[in-house]
Amino acid sequence: MNNSTIYTILQFFTLVLVQVLVLNNVNFLEYINPYPYILFILLFPVRANRSLIIFLSFLLGFMVDLFSDSGGIHAAACVTLAFIRPTILKFSFGMVYEHQSIKFSQVEFGRRLVYFSIATLIHHFIMFSLEVFNISKIILILQKTLFSSIFTIILSLLITVLFSRKRR
Repeated sequence: MNNSTIYTILQFFTLVLVQVLVLNNVNFLEYINPYPYILFILLFPVRANRSLIIFLSFLLGFMVDLFSDSGGIHAAACVTLAFIRPTILKFSFGMVYEHQSIKFSQVEFGRRLVYFSIATLIHHFIMFSLEVFNISKIILILQKTLFSSIFTIILSLLITVLFSRKRR
């Protein structure tokens, strides 16, 4: 195992533990819950096998579901996010993604914000749609998606800035 693999495994378990032990207990104004565990999917290496990221995303969502007793909504949202991740990457980064030379630690803040925002909004919309599962409550779904996404994006950006590897 190389350092990259060990770092990825450590990141996986750290994000799951922080999510289920700390952040699942945070609930502001009934609409705001942070879900920064999706950082694992967002920051997973671009050149990695697509089947691997989809499988690991399922495992990530399943573990959060297991501890949250949420019936599979996190797993479904994570797998969907992992499946459409290449499209979001291509939209956010353009030709840099085409050549598969993205290094998230060296990406401009604006592009990272766009990437995190699109991915988070999609993940949260799917997750809250499955949680509520009632089209007549679309306003509730949109409120939860919007407010939780804003909080998750801010928290994710803070985490990536604080824990990013130093540029050389």
